[in-house]
Amino acid sequence: MSSSTPGRAQLAPERRKQLRQQRRRERLQQLWRILVFSGVAGGLSWALLRQGWVLRSPGQIDVVGSRQVSRDQVIREGQLQLPLQLLQLKPQVLAERLSAGLPVEQVQVSRLMLPPRLRITLVDREAVASAERRSNRGLERGYVDRLGNWMTSRQHQGGSGSTAPQVQVLGWQERLRPQLALVLAEQRSLGSALQQVRFEPNGSLWLRTAALGDVHLGPPDQRLPRRLEVLRHLSAHLPGQIRNLKVQSIDLSDPEQPELGLPGKPRLSIGEATRQAKPPTPATPAGRD
Repeated sequence: MSSSTPGRAQLAPERRKQLRQQRRRERLQQLWRILVFSGVAGGLSWALLRQGWVLRSPGQIDVVGSRQVSRDQVIREGQLQLPLQLLQLKPQVLAERLSAGLPVEQVQVSRLMLPPRLRITLVDREAVASAERRSNRGLERGYVDRLGNWMTSRQHQGGSGSTAPQVQVLGWQERLRPQLALVLAEQRSLGSALQQVRFEPNGSLWLRTAALGDVHLGPPDQRLPRRLEVLRHLSAHLPGQIRNLKVQSIDLSDPEQPELGLPGKPRLSIGEATRQAKPPTPATPAGRD
């Protein structure tokens, strides 16, 4: 009995070594199976996506949010050629194309998997005024939207049912968009129809309204809201005597001291012009004794 004990003690480490090697082989085999199955599944998924995640007809393109832009316009401006693999489509590039070619303020492009579709969400952009600007190519004509952004003629014509705006913007400048947007937002409260907005090269702003004619608002600074307020007041309360004068322009560059431009005369304040426009008071006949 005692002679067999050393043999078993010698076999025990070898057995443990064999078991460790066996477990190591089993783990490697399991890892290999996982890698093979993952590779096959990934390859099949990729193949299915390439073959199945495809736009084959215009009906798979959804255009939502716009009352002006049709699906055909989106396909044309986005340069979408069917059949189209959705994996190859770059949403940001498509959004930039649509923004450049269509009358829209915002574009969002979403790729949907089941079923394969392309969803394009648009926010309409409407021209509120025709416009002119100076560029390196000379005088350029286009339009502006409610935020004062420049629109090309192509963008304006891209909207179905577009009507010709009644307001004209001359001398459009990128840096003056906030001031233009403010004027366009306030035009319905000016007291009379806005006909023209004109920026001089130095940024000085002129308006033309149906009731007052040409109005000089001066530099596009923080006093612009106050000048518009005075313009609104004058449209409603300008003395009748002054309306009968041949007023060439009204200067509101100093909104607290409005001045009138009259033919052949220096500028007059509204108070001075009112006094000059009053007919002379007839002399009282002398009483008889």
